[in-house]
Amino acid sequence: MTSVVDAVRPEDEATGPLSAAELELLNAYWRAANYLSVGQIYLLDNPLLTEPLRAEHVKRRLLGHWGTTPGLNLIYVHLNRLTYRRRNHQNLHVRGYIEEGTTTTPFGMVMLNNLDRFHLVADVIDRVPSLGARAAHVRQRMVDARLAARAYTREHGEDDPEIRDWTWPY
Repeated sequence: MTSVVDAVRPEDEATGPLSAAELELLNAYWRAANYLSVGQIYLLDNPLLTEPLRAEHVKRRLLGHWGTTPGLNLIYVHLNRLTYRRRNHQNLHVRGYIEEGTTTTPFGMVMLNNLDRFHLVADVIDRVPSLGARAAHVRQRMVDARLAARAYTREHGEDDPEIRDWTWPY
């Protein structure tokens, strides 16, 4: 059986409408992702329904909700189709939202999700091979600045004024 990844066309054939076989594979992948999502959201046990569903299989308190799941799965299916098996696909880096149920400052939440300016600069240095050794000192400054920002937030309960009050200078 052909997998969804195998059904992705080579880069030189990546344009144009999908064939019926490609559509069916993408649809099957999407349905499977939705099925797994329902199990993760609602079921405590028996996710493959190897036995008749009983009340004790269902979670008492749901974590997550169904509302956004099919749409996110659809986006994921198509992102896979559009990126993998293409030249330089390793250059595409998708980040998701991290949530720990804690209350924090605005910049603290950005840091929790690894989207702060310090982490992003260090991430670029890590991902661009020609920068590694040449920019190691910059990377270390970013790590130190990130640790200092986190320490300030923990000590004062708010973002460092240098970060909080920063505006684009242009």
